[in-house]
Amino acid sequence: MPELPEVETTLRGIEPHLVEQTVARIDVRQPKLRWPITPELMSEMQGQVVTHLTRRGKYIGIHTAVGTLIIHLGMSGSLYFVEPGTEPLFHDHVDFRFAGDGPWLRYTDPRRFGAVLWTKNNWLDHELLAHLGPEPLSEQFNIDYLYQKAKGRKVAIKSFIMDSKVVVGVGNIYANEALFMAGIRPTRMAGNISKARYAVLLECIKTVLAAAIKQGGTTLKDFVGGDGKPGYFKQELAVYGRANEACITCGTVLKEIRQGQRSTVYCSKCQT
Repeated sequence: MPELPEVETTLRGIEPHLVEQTVARIDVRQPKLRWPITPELMSEMQGQVVTHLTRRGKYIGIHTAVGTLIIHLGMSGSLYFVEPGTEPLFHDHVDFRFAGDGPWLRYTDPRRFGAVLWTKNNWLDHELLAHLGPEPLSEQFNIDYLYQKAKGRKVAIKSFIMDSKVVVGVGNIYANEALFMAGIRPTRMAGNISKARYAVLLECIKTVLAAAIKQGGTTLKDFVGGDGKPGYFKQELAVYGRANEACITCGTVLKEIRQGQRSTVYCSKCQT
């Protein structure tokens, strides 16, 4: 599923083409996504000018003077531009048309687990966003904060850093990679790791996510950014998707286990 780097890549791809555009029409072909698309989206957003875009965790906010369109890509969603009049495919659920003859923004989602929501309130106060932890690349995500959050926690470190109430956007791919880079075994209890090792992990999380954003995210199956291009971070993956292959550092065969119904790949020699 799209993780933070993929969502950030999508935002950066679509933002230059949306700001200062007037929403002329919204075509909703399938309103039954993870949460139903409400009629207010069409009646209240139509005619509004897009002022700016922001991201919170894996949510994209498309802002107007009267409200915010909140988009979550779910497990298989994507946003991309099409030329006016382009016939929709089966999983193309929503089109945003703009004044003039420029391209339309299209939302597609085969598994329909994403969200297209509208709020007239501060979008950060929305029930889906209000509980979220700090952004991983922000100054708020620092060693004092992270170590304090970890104290007494009897959950595996991988599950801990993937908890959106602790920090947003560290999904499965990047949790695997950051833990490998930090040399920390993903099964270790979060509360049993020293502050010094957390300091290393913190920097590894930031490094991995920043690198993935720079590479346009990770394309494992069908992810493309808002510019229609795939993400190239897959070429940089050290452990994720490499079970039973040799560790790039020591040559040991990488192990794969399941944690929280997700694949975890690690090196039993390099990660302790």
